[in-house]
Amino acid sequence: MSSTSAPDSQVPADRSDADPDSVPNLHRSLGRFDIMALGIAAVISADVIGQIATGGGEAVTWTALLAVLFLVPYALLFAETGAAFPQEGGPYVWVKLAYGRTTAALTTLFYWVTNPVWLGGSLVFAAAAAWDGHVTHLGSGTVADYVFKLTFIWVSILTAVVSLRRGKWITTVGAIAKVGVMLTVTGAALVYGLQHGFKGLSGTSFAPTTGGLLALAPILLFAYVGFEAPNAAGEEMRNPKRDVPISIGVSGAVAACCYLLPVFAILAVVPARQITGVAGFLDAAALVFGSYGAAGHTLLTAVSVTFVFVLMTQGSAWMIVSDRMQAMAAADGGFFSRSLGAFHPRLGTPVRMNLVSGVTATVFMLAATLLVNGTAAADFKVVLTVAVTTLLLSYLTVIPALGALRRNHPNVSRPYRVPFGAWGFRISLGLVYVWIVLGSWIALFPGVLEKVLGVGYDFTGTWGVSRTVFEAFTLGTVVVLLAVGIVGRLVAARLDRRGGVADAADDTHAVEELRA
Repeated sequence: MSSTSAPDSQVPADRSDADPDSVPNLHRSLGRFDIMALGIAAVISADVIGQIATGGGEAVTWTALLAVLFLVPYALLFAETGAAFPQEGGPYVWVKLAYGRTTAALTTLFYWVTNPVWLGGSLVFAAAAAWDGHVTHLGSGTVADYVFKLTFIWVSILTAVVSLRRGKWITTVGAIAKVGVMLTVTGAALVYGLQHGFKGLSGTSFAPTTGGLLALAPILLFAYVGFEAPNAAGEEMRNPKRDVPISIGVSGAVAACCYLLPVFAILAVVPARQITGVAGFLDAAALVFGSYGAAGHTLLTAVSVTFVFVLMTQGSAWMIVSDRMQAMAAADGGFFSRSLGAFHPRLGTPVRMNLVSGVTATVFMLAATLLVNGTAAADFKVVLTVAVTTLLLSYLTVIPALGALRRNHPNVSRPYRVPFGAWGFRISLGLVYVWIVLGSWIALFPGVLEKVLGVGYDFTGTWGVSRTVFEAFTLGTVVVLLAVGIVGRLVAARLDRRGGVADAADDTHAVEELRA
């Protein structure tokens, strides 16, 4: 049965008054703890910690500064909007209400595709490196390597396919394991430093620099975004108006700590010049556990296996939420056939879109493995940047949509509001948008701002590949996505005309029923 979103005018403000069948086959199974765990599982990116640490001492400084200047206002904005507009599809619905279906469909495509690209890119590369380096040898480009990567991708996808009532426990365990691994390695690093000295900090400067900001901004923004993700399952929450703001606050605080502490711990024991993004976290773990002899080896193996599980559930968490968003776009006539938006009658999951994600992740993994053709660290960094680029570009529309919703629908009940009224909201939105624009530009065109500002920049030395290869993956991906999105929207509109389905794409004012 195809899941079609309710018309805007039929979406109630209070889910207690909502028709539980507004989107067929959904079950209200997410409580406050589940939303927190889903947010932690999705937002805290274990694969980027090593990449952040390559920035040296100032990585700690910029991580803390962006927590204040970006994470806090970002969390405030989405806490207000997520509680006020808790419809299934989250950001897709918000952008549609603000700017119409076509813009929402293109925005959601970039938001969604980030996750299969990320799963088939940096997540699977980091997992393979961890397994190869600390569990069993896989090699590069071997049968074992491909089997491992394919298994990793499709287990993540299948976790998103099972019903949310069951799947949420997998991501919850992943979230707990993630925090546990972070704390274990951080604590062990501090103990090691006290015993052997914090050699990594010798000669390290924590003073922020322009070059450091330009190098770290995209990856830090990528690390901090995503607290709105659970809203993609808004109609599967028991009480989003009450639980969303609190869940975002808690998961935001946990995320900030889970980036700051491990990055500092890695830098305390490993000199920044020796850290590689693909294995930096486990390199530090190998060093500190190495002092424990055979027990340390066993502990390192256990941490490495848990790290792979964490990465897998991290991918699953994003598949759970982003596939729902893309399914809602398809079911609403925004992406090829409405049948792609079908939710399974028993599982209550968008199985067809889950499978599309699995195929996309597999194709990207094969392309990255065969075409990037650099060192493991270079491959990881380039494919991670593709995911960073597509996600940040989607926020160029999502963020202003929050302001449009507040301006155009002031009477919608907002159980939580950004502090200091309208000006507090505007300042928060302005801060967030400036950071997103900066990060998007740097991710797409690295080295350009450095040249303008007189900062030295060695492109090949930084990325390990030529600019031609880099831009083929970043700009090439953006161009292909735009083409796919436009074609998908045109095909959907044509099918709707053939089927006699009315297109209310730009009916952004039919939301009176949203009002309290």
